[in-house]
Amino acid sequence: MFKNYFKIAFRSLLKNKGYSFLNIFGLAMGITCASLIFLWVEDEVNYDAVFPNKEQVYYLPTNQQYNGEWRTFTSTPGPLAEALKKEVPGIINATRYRDEERLFKQGDKSLYKKGSYVDSDFLDIFSLEFIQGDANTALEDTDAIILTQKTASQLFGAGNNAVGRTIELDNKYSYTVTGVVVDFPKNVTVNFDWLASFDAYAKDKDYLNAWGNNSVDTYIQLDQKVDAAVVNTTVKKFLQTKTEGNDTYAFMHSMLDWRLRDNFEGGKQVGGRIMYVNLFSVIAWIILIIACINFMNLSTARSAKRANEVGVRKVLGAGRKRLIFQFITESLVIASIATLVSILLVFLLLPQFNTVIEKELIMGISNPLHWLALFGITIFCGVFAGCYPAFYLSSFLPVTVLKGISSNQKGSVFIRKGLVVTQFAASIILIISTIVVYKQVQHVKNRQLGYNKTNLVTMNVRGDMVKNFTAIKQEMLATGMIENTGLNSYNTLSIGNNGSGATWSGMADANSEMLISFRYINPDFLSTAGMDLVDGRNFKQNQELDSTSVIITESFAKLIDTESAVGKDIYFGEDKITVVGVVKDFLYGDMYGKSDPVMFINAPSEAQYMYVRIKQNADVKNALAGMASIMQKHNSAFPFEYEFVDDAFNQKFKSEMLVGRLSQIFALLAILISCLGLFGLAAYTSEQRSKEIGVRKVLGASVVNIVNLLSKDFIRLVVLAIVIAIPVAWWAMSSWLEDYAYRINMQWWMFALAGIGAVAIALLTVSFQAIKAAITNPVKSLRTE
Repeated sequence: MFKNYFKIAFRSLLKNKGYSFLNIFGLAMGITCASLIFLWVEDEVNYDAVFPNKEQVYYLPTNQQYNGEWRTFTSTPGPLAEALKKEVPGIINATRYRDEERLFKQGDKSLYKKGSYVDSDFLDIFSLEFIQGDANTALEDTDAIILTQKTASQLFGAGNNAVGRTIELDNKYSYTVTGVVVDFPKNVTVNFDWLASFDAYAKDKDYLNAWGNNSVDTYIQLDQKVDAAVVNTTVKKFLQTKTEGNDTYAFMHSMLDWRLRDNFEGGKQVGGRIMYVNLFSVIAWIILIIACINFMNLSTARSAKRANEVGVRKVLGAGRKRLIFQFITESLVIASIATLVSILLVFLLLPQFNTVIEKELIMGISNPLHWLALFGITIFCGVFAGCYPAFYLSSFLPVTVLKGISSNQKGSVFIRKGLVVTQFAASIILIISTIVVYKQVQHVKNRQLGYNKTNLVTMNVRGDMVKNFTAIKQEMLATGMIENTGLNSYNTLSIGNNGSGATWSGMADANSEMLISFRYINPDFLSTAGMDLVDGRNFKQNQELDSTSVIITESFAKLIDTESAVGKDIYFGEDKITVVGVVKDFLYGDMYGKSDPVMFINAPSEAQYMYVRIKQNADVKNALAGMASIMQKHNSAFPFEYEFVDDAFNQKFKSEMLVGRLSQIFALLAILISCLGLFGLAAYTSEQRSKEIGVRKVLGASVVNIVNLLSKDFIRLVVLAIVIAIPVAWWAMSSWLEDYAYRINMQWWMFALAGIGAVAIALLTVSFQAIKAAITNPVKSLRTE
C-alpha cells in the first residue's frame, strides 16, 4: 500500500513539474538556512563542552561598589586562590591565571605565542590530556613550560619528542619543556599555546601577594558532592575577612555560563550571547515556516487542477482519511527531496558561512544527532506544510467536481491571502531589524571617541623599545611618512589599571569612592593619539620636572572645579599630585557606555605599548615597511608586529556586526523564499485568468492595464503585511535597543525603506508573470471558445 502511495506521489510531482520545483526549491532554501543557523547554535551552546568537569568549574569575578553602584570586574587578589582552597570546604582545586604573549625562540625559529601562567591545579581543573610528559610533575619547577601539540610541532617538528628540550622566551628567560598537551578545540573560552608556572611570573612582583590588589584571574573546582550555592555564599563573604570594608566581594560564575551569560549590570548577571542564540533560533523557525507557507499556497492554488482526481478517487471508494494520507505522503516526498537538496547546499555554502561568522563549523555527517535533526525538520516541513492542503483537497465533493461545477474556494482564497500576508510580514520585520542593527552599530562606531583612530598603529613594547625610543622616534619622523610616536602603559581601548581613594579640596562627598583609570605615558602620546588638550599644558620632556604632575580628563576636571582644575591638588592619602593639564574625555572599555575619569602620569618607563601615527597622505604599505626596518635596527631581537587601532576598535563590535551580517543574509533569504511563492501564485492567477486577459486584450486593454489588473491584489496583500509588520518590528527592536546605553532613535524612514523595498520586490516578482500573460497572443487563450 505504501508503495502505491509513493508511486502516486512521484507521478503527481512529474505531472506538475513547475510547481513541484518551486515547492522543492523553497523548502530547500528554508531547510538550508535553518541548518546553517542550527550548526552555529550547536557550536555556541556546546562551548566548553569538552571539559568533563564543566559543572564543577567556576571563574571568580569581583563586584566592587563605587559611588553606590556595583560594578563587575574580571580580576581578583593574587592570594585568593590558595586561601580558598585551604579554608573553604568543598573547593578541591584552585588556580591563579594570567594571560601573556611571549616571543618563543628555538634555534632559528621565532614565534609570538599567547599563553598563561597558572598553578598546577589548572591541569586538573581543565583535564588536560598529556601526549608527552607527566601531569603530576609538569609544573613543579619555575622554569618548566607545557606546550600545546600545535606549538610543539611548530618549534620542534611534528612527531618529535619535545620534553627536555630548551626554549627561550623574550630573548631573556630559558625554559625547559616538561609536557605536551592535546590542543583544545576552537569553541572553548580558555585557550592557550603554552602554560608556565605562575610562581615564575610572580617573582619580584610583590603586588601579587596583596589582598588589596586585583590583578589575576581565579578559577576553582568544587567537589561533586557539595552544594554550589552554599559554597558561593561563603566565597562572597571571604574577601571581607581579608580586607577592610564591605565594598568588594568575589562570586562564582559557572563554566556553563561563560560563553552565553557573561554580561553583568549592577553586579548581577543579565545575559549575553544567549540573546543572539535565542534570536537566530527563532529566525530559523520563521524561515522554515515561510517556506512551508509557500507549499501551502501553491498546493491550494492548484486545487482546481486536482479536483477531478479527488472526485474520481472518491467515486472509486477512496475515503477521506486515505486521501489525506496520500497528500501528506506527497508533501513528505517533496520535503525529503528538499532535505537532500539542502544537504548539498549546506555543503556548498558552509565555507562562505564560516567566513562570515568566523568559525570552523563542519557538517558532521557522521553525527547521528545531525541526521536525527534533519529527519525531524523533514517530518515537520512535510506534515506542517502538507496538512492544510491535504484536508482542503480531500474535502471536495465528487458530485460537484465531476459535474464541472467550481468548488467554493472562498475559504481557501482567504487563507491563502492570509498566508501571503504572514510571509511578507515576517520578511519585512527581518528587513527592518537588519536596518536598525546596521544603524546602531554604525552609530556607535562613528561616536566621538576623544582620539583619532585612523592611521594609528600600536605595537607591544618589547626588548629595547623604551630604551631606544628617542632614536626610534627621530628616524620614524625622518621618513616623512610618520606624524608622531608615543608611549602608553595600556591599550587605548582597554580599561587598564584602575583604583580609587582620590580626594581634593572642596570634594562634594569626601567619603565617596570614585573609580579612576591610570595611564602612564610619555609627553608625545597625547598628540600621537590625537587627544585634545583643552586646558593647561602637556608634560615636559624631562620626566623629573613632572614627577608630581598629572593630566586628567575633562569630566574629572569638572568634579574638581567647574571653571578650571589646572593647578589644583589631588591627594591619595598623604601623597599630593598637581593637575597641570586637562584633555577631552575619550572612550574606552564599554563602547556603549560612559568611560570613567582618567589620570595620565608622566612615566614612559612603565610603557607597554608604542603608538605610531602615519600621516594621512602617506602610503600605508611603505610606512609600515619603513617602521619595520627601523624596529629591526633598534630592537632586532624581536620580530616586528603591529595592529591598527581601528581594526581593534571594530573587534569591539564583533557580536553586533555578526548579528548585522546574519540579519542581512536571512532577511534576503526570507524575502527570496516569499517571492518564490508569490511567483507561483502569480503564474497560477495568470493561468486561471488567461481567457479574461485574452478578452480584455481583444477589447483594447494595454499591457499596462493587464499588469495593473494582475498585480493590484498582490500588492494590497504586501501593503497589509507592512501595516502588520511595522508595530511588531518597532516593539522588537525597541526592546533590543534598550540593552544599549548609547543607542539610536528609530526613525520613520527605516520602516518606509523596508516597506517600499518589499513592495518593489513583490511588484517585480508579480510583474514578470503579469507582463508574460499580457504579451501573450489572445488567440491562444480564446481559440477553444
